[in-house]
Amino acid sequence: MAGNQFLDDVNRQFNEAAQHVPMEDGLAEKIRVCNATYVTRFGVRLRGRMETFIGWRAVHSTHVTPAKGGIRYALSVDQQDVEALAALMTYKCALTGLPFGGSKGGLLIDPSQWEREELEKITRRFTQELVRHNFLSPSQNVPAPDVGTNELTMVWMADEYRRWAPNDINAFACVTGKPLAAGGIEGRIEATGRGVQYAIRAFFRSPRDVAWTKLTPELRDKSIIIQGLGNVGYHAAKFLSEEDGCRIIAIIERDGALLNSEGLPVEAVKQHMGQTGGVKGFPGAEYISDGSRALEHDCDILIPAATERVIDEYNALRIQAKLIVEAANGPVTFEADSILRNRGIVILPDLFVNSGGVIVSYFEWVRNLTHMPFGLMERRHDEVSNRLLASSLETMTGAKFPSDIARPFLDGAREIDLVRSGLDEIMQSTYRQLSDLCHSGKDVCDMRRAAYIIAIKHTAEAYRAIGI
Repeated sequence: MAGNQFLDDVNRQFNEAAQHVPMEDGLAEKIRVCNATYVTRFGVRLRGRMETFIGWRAVHSTHVTPAKGGIRYALSVDQQDVEALAALMTYKCALTGLPFGGSKGGLLIDPSQWEREELEKITRRFTQELVRHNFLSPSQNVPAPDVGTNELTMVWMADEYRRWAPNDINAFACVTGKPLAAGGIEGRIEATGRGVQYAIRAFFRSPRDVAWTKLTPELRDKSIIIQGLGNVGYHAAKFLSEEDGCRIIAIIERDGALLNSEGLPVEAVKQHMGQTGGVKGFPGAEYISDGSRALEHDCDILIPAATERVIDEYNALRIQAKLIVEAANGPVTFEADSILRNRGIVILPDLFVNSGGVIVSYFEWVRNLTHMPFGLMERRHDEVSNRLLASSLETMTGAKFPSDIARPFLDGAREIDLVRSGLDEIMQSTYRQLSDLCHSGKDVCDMRRAAYIIAIKHTAEAYRAIGI
């Protein structure tokens, strides 16, 4: 039922935005519906018996290929969830200008109930089913980690694909989110959280948009509530607090929430969670067992970074944040979105905010296809040029080059520097499109509708270009 509601939310948002995009009859329907969903039920012999698992891989659109999207391992996943997430991936890639269609996968499993060796066997069997039915390859369908999966899961999938396609020189481009030793790219683990940071920075660089929230224009010292301290929430909270001077005044997890108006030490909370399995018992903070109540706590910025539909029509009237930043997919229901907008609460939508993961996945995919690290050819050349420039400036001015900027200027860009630069560029340029459309004087009153309109326009143009 939850999956049906999530898919319905996505489709209703699409339908509302599609009214503002001139299209041929029937094209909106073609863009909206999921192209194909593969359902597999496969067996794996484990613990002396045959265990049967059910999995899905949905391809929402192949107007460009490959289709891109994560694979999640969870007991809450179902076909409708997978199709909703695949649709979001289509719109996310179209919005940010990435050459991918949208896809998503899921396996109905609780990873914590299985040993590492067992998970590897399960993953390899799932991979075999996907490869056999053309739902996994560097040119057609490229998964990435999601809830319940990680870089190790991706290595197993890539290695299994390579066994099935030993002559494919680009085999390791069949998945992204791999560890560095197996063709991954620096910055991929932090990518979605880093993208959240860049999205918020882009918003605060636009005084006309910040004015909607009635917040002061500087990001420093803004109070933030984070819901979910997984990979995305952890990195977003860490970067915003350590690099931008924000106060993380609440962290919400499965077992409750921590509150401290002066700010919580994100790294210490993360270590505590690793040791105890939750936030309860963390010193120096108020603990409340009902974490959902903390969503309604007064703050400048609320960042839901866990699951979908956590803000609904029942709690939307009690949300006190001035700005909601959707680090998770679909955390605000269709009804809640309307309520929040009518209350004047600004929402930065998931299509934009959490696109950092797929953006850096794109960089990794390109890196795998070119078989060359970013910056390899130019780093030393740039380093020599910068040192000559610095030496010339010292000679002309008689002053020594400032030590506080010498290293970042004199050293050539590393791969991580280029990855972050590319991510920041795409986030900034995408935000400018959203902001400009919102201020265009047309009937576009919020960032979410603007994001969907831009995504639908780009997708429609791609379909027209291929004659559909």
